[in-house]
This record gives sequence, structure tokens and C-alpha cells, in this order.
Amino acid sequence: MTHEREERIRQAVPADVPAVEAVTDAAYRPYAERIGVAPQPMEADHAANVAAGRVYVTDEPGMGLVGLVVLEERADHLFLDSVAVHPDAHGRGVGRRLLRFVEAHARALGLPEIRLYTHAKMWDNQEIYPKYGYEPVERRVDGSYDRVHYRKRLL
Repeated sequence: MTHEREERIRQAVPADVPAVEAVTDAAYRPYAERIGVAPQPMEADHAANVAAGRVYVTDEPGMGLVGLVVLEERADHLFLDSVAVHPDAHGRGVGRRLLRFVEAHARALGLPEIRLYTHAKMWDNQEIYPKYGYEPVERRVDGSYDRVHYRKRLL
């Protein structure tokens, strides 16, 4: 059963762009008021990310596209730019499945670690990432974003 669900993670195609935008917006909009600016994933060029092969999506029967990750392969790590799960799919293991996919993808690419960051006011994320083996390495202000940077070593 688990393996079958993992197989539903696939690279996004241009027809997915409206759903990628909708899921990203639904996932990040609740944070906009808390952090005082639109979270960076809401401002992303989703069509360009899909065209560049950076977006992977997952669907649920009867719900359509419910989650996605945006990845960027770098020389010494895989950068996890965004994880978005539609609020209607919370509690269904979508985020866990996506994080497992990211780890498997990084390993398949031979990369020794995954890096990501989250806004310092996204407290819930700061509780979640350590549960999946991510360790905080730095807190840094980048423009209007106060970010906590994480990494997960794979090798």
C-alpha cells in the first residue's frame, strides 16, 4: 500500500501548473498574515519551475493534486525549495510521503545532503523537520525573510 502511494509522486507537467499554483497558495496563505509578507513560494514562477523539471506532485483519489515539492539540484546538496500540502489533505501522510521522496531523490542523484529553510515564524515547520532528521544550522535574515536553515545528511 505505501509503495503504491509513493509511486503517485511524479514530475509535474505544464497542465499541472494551475493546480500547483492553487495548492501552493492554499498551503502558504495562512502564513502571510503571521509573517507579514507573502511567503516566497507564493511568489514563485510555477510555470518556469515546472518547465525546468523542478516540481514533483502527488495526487489523491477523488481530490486531485494535493501536494508538491520544488527541488533544485546543486553541486553538493539537494535544495528543497518548497513543500506544499493542501489543507484539505492534512493528516493523510502527504507531507511525510513527499519528504521520503525528496530523500530518495537526493540519494538517487548521489547527493550527500538535503538543505531547506523555513521562516522563523513558521513554528509548526520547525517542529516537523527535526522529526524527519533535519537539523537547524543557521538563522539568517534574507531581505524581508527571517529564515531558519536546516540540513539532513544522507551519507
